[in-house]
Amino acid sequence: MRKYSPEEKIKIIEGYLKGEYSLHAKAQELGYNRTPGCFKRWLRVYQEHGPTELYPSKGNNTYTKEFKQTLVEEYLDGAGSAVDLAAKYKISAADILLRWVKLYNANRELKDYNPKREVYMADAKRKTTIEERKEIVQYCLNHNRDYKGTASIYGVSYNQVYSWIKKYDDTGEDGLTDKRGRHKSAAELDELERLRRENARLKRQLEEKDMLTELLKKVQEFERM
Repeated sequence: MRKYSPEEKIKIIEGYLKGEYSLHAKAQELGYNRTPGCFKRWLRVYQEHGPTELYPSKGNNTYTKEFKQTLVEEYLDGAGSAVDLAAKYKISAADILLRWVKLYNANRELKDYNPKREVYMADAKRKTTIEERKEIVQYCLNHNRDYKGTASIYGVSYNQVYSWIKKYDDTGEDGLTDKRGRHKSAAELDELERLRRENARLKRQLEEKDMLTELLKKVQEFERM
């Protein structure tokens, strides 16, 4: 999905509010098969706070764990959809709230969010599974490679997201596998490494043969006594 300027967003929403078209019809005109969730979010933001809220805010939002938990509980209590609550509380994307809900339901702690500390600092890195990395990469690619936004939603660092996208671009999903501590298979070894392994194997066989020969000699000596 391409990025829209604040003026384009306002024009789309105001055209809808004037009854010039439905959001679905506008989506089809712009090449979408269905109404994108962002259109609905723009509408709710416009209705809740006015057109100025569709302009980028200065700086990055900071969310406390108490704030996150309050919103999650409101969502789970049916106080509104993720789109409605994101617009009401000025969260940049409904996906952020849904991510908090996912963590809450998995009994994982909702932590204070400081964009500088959690997105950019190296100590914000956390371990992830291959499935998580695939999900994060797909989300980032589907949102115009928004590394910072993706990092904030999934609770990982900016550098992690950037690195995974680069690996995905280079080698696909195979690049997302954590290869630390994994032994190379024979197919992955270069010619020199294969020769070294074969040499070590033959050396062990010769040593075993020498040991067997020596043992046989001792047996023969014992039988002659």
